[in-house]
Amino acid sequence: MPLDRAGRAPGVTRNAPASASASAARLTWLAALTLLLAFAASPAARAELRIEPEPAPSAPEGRFTRALVDEVLGRLPPRWRRQERTLRLAWRDDLPDGVHGRIRGHRIGLSRALLQAEPAAELAAEAVVPGEAAVAALVHELAHVWDREHGLSRDPRLLDLAGWQVRPLWPGRTRRNPFGARSPDPYELHSPAEFVAVNLEHFVLDPGYACRRPALHAWFAAHFGWTPPATPCADTLPWVDGGALADAAAPALLELDPARVYAVDYLLAGDGDALMSRWGHSMLRLVVCAPGREPGPDCRLDLDHHRVLSFRAFVDDLQLSSWRGLTGGYPSRLFVLPLQQVVDEYTRVEMRPLDAIPLALSREEIQALLQRAARVHWSYDGRYRFVGNNCAVETWKLLHDGVPRAASARLDSITPKGLLRRLRRAGLVDDAQVPTEPSEALRLGYRYEPWSAHYQALYDTARAAIGSGPADVESWLRMPPSTRAPALERVDMRATAALLLLEQAALRREEQQARDVLKRAVFRADAGGALPALLAEALREGGAFASPAELLPMDGYGLPQAREREDARAGAEARAARLRTLDQRVEAAAHHWLPSANRHALEQTRANIATLGRRLRELHNAAGGLALPVTPETPDPL
Repeated sequence: MPLDRAGRAPGVTRNAPASASASAARLTWLAALTLLLAFAASPAARAELRIEPEPAPSAPEGRFTRALVDEVLGRLPPRWRRQERTLRLAWRDDLPDGVHGRIRGHRIGLSRALLQAEPAAELAAEAVVPGEAAVAALVHELAHVWDREHGLSRDPRLLDLAGWQVRPLWPGRTRRNPFGARSPDPYELHSPAEFVAVNLEHFVLDPGYACRRPALHAWFAAHFGWTPPATPCADTLPWVDGGALADAAAPALLELDPARVYAVDYLLAGDGDALMSRWGHSMLRLVVCAPGREPGPDCRLDLDHHRVLSFRAFVDDLQLSSWRGLTGGYPSRLFVLPLQQVVDEYTRVEMRPLDAIPLALSREEIQALLQRAARVHWSYDGRYRFVGNNCAVETWKLLHDGVPRAASARLDSITPKGLLRRLRRAGLVDDAQVPTEPSEALRLGYRYEPWSAHYQALYDTARAAIGSGPADVESWLRMPPSTRAPALERVDMRATAALLLLEQAALRREEQQARDVLKRAVFRADAGGALPALLAEALREGGAFASPAELLPMDGYGLPQAREREDARAGAEARAARLRTLDQRVEAAAHHWLPSANRHALEQTRANIATLGRRLRELHNAAGGLALPVTPETPDPL
């Protein structure tokens, strides 16, 4: 029965039976639903992004333009395509050199150079395949349109990941993006809007983006609710290990699986005597489990596998300048170092304590923090400032940018101890893990005491056997080594072992003093000879361990992938070997530069060590080869 315009059957009155009215109503809704579904199914009715060429192009140019548009629209996330918008696309001859595209309002202009770069046969073909440069240029301009409407370049979390970091002393963010190394396109550093456009290019078009910039890839995937095709990623994150400089057997490239990192500690060095270390030093300790061990508390005993993330000023000249340290004259870089090397540096050389305070982080937060630290390691080129961008500020920014929960807490501090207080206040510290018994805290590596007390105990043992000498170990070590020498021949085995360790400590001090003297001597106006050139060469070679991107070719970006990791490993091993050789040459050349007092002190201290080693072997043999009296905390002197 036909319906009238009101949806009623002709001749049916309002007083018709109820069953007839219900039947008519069902027919009305069914017709309306059918029309609605038919309308929604038609391509013209769907809300979708449309790109129309203007003016009307020639036949070959039109085929290429349509193929380009179809290719790009087919690569975009569904959410991006489902926007009811029409944009106009034109090929332009007036864009500056090197600029592939520009958008004004709803009009996109692409450089005709992209079109002219296509082979004539390609343009004439029925099935046109647009080139990568043209596809990337159109995606870039469409990304600007999406960003304008959705504000990606204003999102605080994306700005954290991008590198426009928050400032500790003033509101707002830095104007300069310091993540310039290993960039896919330096133009991304021009502004947050260009960063979004460049990275959306790679998110959509590069299957390796998820492996090279995992945190940014995850952010874009969450934003669109969609993941593009991606290549499988390695389970490990690569780091250039500073331990290879001192140990030829250590791997120059450390490949660390985040699943093996049981915990992260805030590692705080105590106050030092130098101006730059008077407020302590902030670091992060990675509690890495030995291969084969299930992650758990026992991983804290795998000390050989633990690593330290330490921001330091890379002194890229031969003369340390306090002014440059205050004004940002030195690069600030993230070094990755073996835990034992850091412990020795602070407790045995600088006589400063170390405290490891566990951070209350989830497994997901640890992985996010490690991904961020890896990007900082390979890409960051900051500037060290004693007040505004020191170790505490850099560590705070790493936590802020790597862990979203830390970003929501007010952690900004310019002192290491102030940062620890704020971490505690924000609930990001797990003090309950630290044993209350000091000896247990020492045993489990939560506390590392300076060796000053240990040296004093060793000296008390030796002094009792010598029968004379100053009361404190500092006075003993400050004595000229020739004055200490006569006492070394008349003590027993236990005292000889103690004196050997003390002489080794004295040698480290003499070497440190000699280095300070050399810095001043090399920069005299009349300085000449081989030493300045050797020192400058050593600084250049060491730059790769401060800026690992130097080891890789310029055409890659983000975290190094398989082939790049092999290049980095080979380059780092070669640099480390050259540095060890240079160190020997510097030592030989420096001998003639040192004043006679420093030279004689070094020679006599080395002679004292040789004397003690020889006497210890004699006493050991005389005792019938009994075990040497060395405490568990000290290495075997032989």
